[in-house]
Amino acid sequence: MDASASELLDHWIIPLFDLCERMRNAARDVLLAASRTSDFSRVSGVVGEGAGDTTYGLDQAAEAALSEWALEAARLQPLSLLSEGSGWRHFGPGRGGVTELAGFDHGGPRIVVDPVDGTRNLMTDLRSAWSVVGMASPGASVPRQRELVFGMLSEIPDTRAASYRRLSAMRGGPCHFEERTFYKGGPIVKPVELSTGSDDRVDQGYFPFFKFMADQRPQISAIEARFLERIERAEGANLRNCWDDQYISNGGQLALLAIGTYRMLADLRAHLGERRSRPTPTTKPYDIAGALLCAQAAGCVVTAVDGSELDFPLDAKTPISWVGWVNEETRARLAPHLEAALAVS
Repeated sequence: MDASASELLDHWIIPLFDLCERMRNAARDVLLAASRTSDFSRVSGVVGEGAGDTTYGLDQAAEAALSEWALEAARLQPLSLLSEGSGWRHFGPGRGGVTELAGFDHGGPRIVVDPVDGTRNLMTDLRSAWSVVGMASPGASVPRQRELVFGMLSEIPDTRAASYRRLSAMRGGPCHFEERTFYKGGPIVKPVELSTGSDDRVDQGYFPFFKFMADQRPQISAIEARFLERIERAEGANLRNCWDDQYISNGGQLALLAIGTYRMLADLRAHLGERRSRPTPTTKPYDIAGALLCAQAAGCVVTAVDGSELDFPLDAKTPISWVGWVNEETRARLAPHLEAALAVS
């Protein structure tokens, strides 16, 4: 990372940590209120369609916290902000405090945020969601994934949790992991550098094929079955120890890959939707932008379905399919089997 990007990060990293705290608190406040009455209708009700996905009550609370933070930050320095609810917005200092700017050419950072990635799990108090944040240096247009200089994943856990986890990384640097308690403020797990190592085992771990949409499950399950049959036959995998997990959060999926819980993960929705010319909900850039940088910094290999570099415009619309491997050794051993499984029509 060059000197200008490093200077940018020095200025913005603490405000971005603060942003995640605000979004977590906003989401948990409405969730805790719902849990006290066992009435989750306020957080699980649909309130509209955002720029990239359906907006639920839980999202609305976190989006409000994001907007408040952006207006405060823009009093001091211009910025561009992408979120799933509103798309790209541009703010800067102006008469009366803050003014809305016409576009990107203002000299401030371009910041991509998914306030609550995993709403459908969290709004029913089932499982953690994550705030996903990425930052690119100043530029005159929509940035691409390769332009990000910083990424962060910050957990929004369910109401029973006493702690939360955070992953952060700058491009070219390590991925830092820590766990902090809600009650004492200090770290439970002090910051450590994540490394997914070189273990290329083919079982004793999670190998999920994400099956979010019911109408795609038969086709994805068939690909999964072919992949597992191949690694059993060719690699000696014990399929009793190849486990599945359906986590409705791309940020959470990449966090588990970076931590080493997952061995691989395939999200084939956009790939299969394009094949059959049928629209389907997919991963969007804001879902994974910052998370992807964190996972790669930890040693994961995350690519397009065909194995090519995963690079895309950071917007609220572009459909993305991707495959993640816990490390290069696992990718080298297992990717040919996935390619063969996908090749069967």
